[in-house]
Amino acid sequence: MMVSEKAMVRNVAIYPWFKFAQSLVFWQAVWFLYFQDALSPAASIGLYAIYDISVTVLEVPLGIVSDKMGRRRTLIASAVAGIVGSVLLAFGGGFAVFALGQAFIGAATAFSSGTDSATLYESLVASGKGDQVEAEETRAFQYSVSGFALSAIVGGVLAMWSFPLTFWAAAAGLMAAFLLVWRMTEPPGQTGTQASRAMGPALRAASAQPVLRWIFVLAVVMYGFSHLPFVFGQPFIDAALGRVDLAQGTPVVSGAVSAVMMAVSFGASLVALRLRRRLGLVQILLLAFGLQVALIAVLSVTQSWLAIAVLFLRYVPNALSRPFVMARIQPLLPDTVRATYVSVQSLAGKLVFSMSLLMAAGASSDVAALPYSDIRLILGCYGIGGILIWAGLAATAHRAGVER
Repeated sequence: MMVSEKAMVRNVAIYPWFKFAQSLVFWQAVWFLYFQDALSPAASIGLYAIYDISVTVLEVPLGIVSDKMGRRRTLIASAVAGIVGSVLLAFGGGFAVFALGQAFIGAATAFSSGTDSATLYESLVASGKGDQVEAEETRAFQYSVSGFALSAIVGGVLAMWSFPLTFWAAAAGLMAAFLLVWRMTEPPGQTGTQASRAMGPALRAASAQPVLRWIFVLAVVMYGFSHLPFVFGQPFIDAALGRVDLAQGTPVVSGAVSAVMMAVSFGASLVALRLRRRLGLVQILLLAFGLQVALIAVLSVTQSWLAIAVLFLRYVPNALSRPFVMARIQPLLPDTVRATYVSVQSLAGKLVFSMSLLMAAGASSDVAALPYSDIRLILGCYGIGGILIWAGLAATAHRAGVER
């Protein structure tokens, strides 16, 4: 397929704005409170697991769809699925409706997983700017966290009037994402039957590379540790505020914490490129994972207000890792499996995390609000496991050849 360089330059220009609109997740700071208010803490954890399981079922098949049918169509489908899921969750009406909404949100994530970065990388290569992957991935990350920050604080305020209103607002943001991706042009690459024939050998060749195996393990564990504060941060804040009789302000405080979290992450992204060049790829990736483990460790040992401040650092490890992980693996993957491979990697992270969440749900108390004693036990187990995994990654990085 012949495409103009101008069209690919337009793709690169649109992409950060697409990530911004996609990140307008107005419900992010109150989703647990919403589900807990309508159902129970155990059901809330279970609903998050349903989201992860739906991604698990769909992620690899939809990655194959992206590699065979094209990036633009797949991103359009992602936006549509996200709109449907947000509307269902806004209406509510019982566990079944919530579960279906979570399944659609999971489908939206599965459609986008791998396809978004593949779209950017292939558009950059086609426009003759393939050497700017790290810079453009970092730029897209900055737009994404800006969207998260804006929607977090606005969503917290909206939740004071209505929890469902935050999901209606998210649906509007995804409509903007739909309109943006509609203006993009499909980047060149192998699709259809040609891609199908090459997919199996290409995946086997990719999995044989030690550097990809090392990054695969890192990505799997970092996904889980990144989402632990997302799952348990809201009940943690609720419990801390309840100690000083301010629990009624949890939605606004939770939204403010998420907004500050994204602002701190944005600041980290501004120095990430310089830090990566100074430390090296292995060191900055291990630093990012180490920060995740340290954050969980702090939350597991104290319920003080200082621990809430530690949540501000939750997204900093993503700023120090995701752009460089994607830039490192994209040139090692052929067009025929680029989205599929990233989908497999993301799927593994969600599968491992969702299974651990189901075990955590079984260990939680069946009471009106998740108590801190349960949070401490769950996060303590995660923290011990994280330390052991970090040590293993540090010991094997050189042999895997992670540095260029």
